[in-house]
Amino acid sequence: MAKAVGVDLSTTNSVIAAWQVGEVAVIPASAGSLITPSVAAFTDTGEPLVGQLARR
Repeated sequence: MAKAVGVDLSTTNSVIAAWQVGEVAVIPASAGSLITPSVAAFTDTGEPLVGQLARR
């Protein structure tokens, strides 16, 4: 069976969902929330940060 993934890259928050076995499932972020802030940043050492870590 075919699978589909949808990505909503909004200006405030982003979310990813997958269509599997006849229903949609939102994929949680590594931090556990279903939405991820659409924020990116870099630390003083150049490490990239995204989502909640970048917002902090």
